Amino acid sequence: MLDGLAGKVAIVTGGAGGLGSASARRLSAEGCRVVVVDRDGDGARAVAESLPGESAWVAADVSREEEVDEYLGVAARSFGKIDFHHLNAGIPGTPGGFPDLHVAEFDRVMAVNVRGVFLGLRGAFRRYREQGTAGTVVLTASIASLRGSADLIAYQTSKHAVLGLLRGAAMYGGPLGIRVNAVAPGIIPTNLFPAGGSPGGRDDMRQRAATTPLRRPGTPEEIASVVAFLLSEESAYMTGEVVSADGGAAIMSTVRPSGGAGAWDFASLDRRTYLPREE
Repeated sequence: MLDGLAGKVAIVTGGAGGLGSASARRLSAEGCRVVVVDRDGDGARAVAESLPGESAWVAADVSREEEVDEYLGVAARSFGKIDFHHLNAGIPGTPGGFPDLHVAEFDRVMAVNVRGVFLGLRGAFRRYREQGTAGTVVLTASIASLRGSADLIAYQTSKHAVLGLLRGAAMYGGPLGIRVNAVAPGIIPTNLFPAGGSPGGRDDMRQRAATTPLRRPGTPEEIASVVAFLLSEESAYMTGEVVSADGGAAIMSTVRPSGGAGAWDFASLDRRTYLPREE
């Protein structure tokens, strides 16, 4: 068991999804009382009711200010306080490049992945001030926060923005005893990314993950263990940090043979990336 988790109250957004539900399960197993938040109310309820410890659930869109206030209120009314926030909710958007990206799609991804994190952070700081307590926050970043690609432009942009929020929040929270860190998952097969024949979805995850030093994709439970550590007292001297959990992908030099140089058929990849898409 990790130090400092038992008896605490934790909110997990995106809690009905693969990463969020794994975090909720891990925190509950560590003795936390968990509030599962998701736009999918039925999914949030199912996860909450499956947890071994005390729980509550809220159907909420994290990009809407009034619904963030609602989930914070439910957590406070249910358990009297809030200690931890895992701001995990996110959406990938469509995989096309710049010419195919619609403004409405870009705005939708930014609303959930950036506005939602901003509102969650602001709500956490307001709640800690009202309670007169400190607390801990973990954001879900991504390998897309640290690297570039020619597709998933809105998602990549949003996950870079999450690191700006992380660092500003960590600077603000430090003197108040509020720690803010982030986990940056690599390839974790969940339903966040759609199945299908297009590259970059779930279907080719194992192939892509095989190029990392660990030669495999990760699991939601492995990400949840990092989240639990960052929320616990065992990371008490860490704030503003981005912890990569990606099988070593972020350290690779892809221009070296050992880093995968020449491993892909780039002519084929370029055809799929740059040929006009059918609407």
